[in-house]
Amino acid sequence: MNIRTTAAALAAAVLLTLTACEGSDTTSSSKPDASAQDTNDQTKQEPTPADTAGTDADTPDAEADAGAAESAELPNVVGQDLQAAQDAAQAAGFYVLDDQDASGQKRLQVFDRNWTVCSQEPEAGTHPTDTPVTLFAVKDGESC
Repeated sequence: MNIRTTAAALAAAVLLTLTACEGSDTTSSSKPDASAQDTNDQTKQEPTPADTAGTDADTPDAEADAGAAESAELPNVVGQDLQAAQDAAQAAGFYVLDDQDASGQKRLQVFDRNWTVCSQEPEAGTHPTDTPVTLFAVKDGESC
């Protein structure tokens, strides 16, 4: 009985502490002051070209690094089962993958190991790793 009383007292203390931390609507410090927010919005200005001159983002090397995607060798996965083909493409660094029913029936490839890749877009070779790779497959036993 003594343990139950202690547990109930602790639970009540925790609940009171949590409700005391919420505060009232008029004194809550978690809500932004509307008047302060309005004045902050009015004082914000876009930087001028003179303000940003000489920053690293404006140098040609920085722009080339930011805009250039890493390239990798996309393997030829035609003839492999769909799961192995996806694994090979991901191992090469290609993660934007799509698979389509090569028969034209628009079936979903639920169990990838039961499908064989007939073709791929793009072809095997060096491509940026953010290139979308589409694998066209048919169910095992079907002809491409």
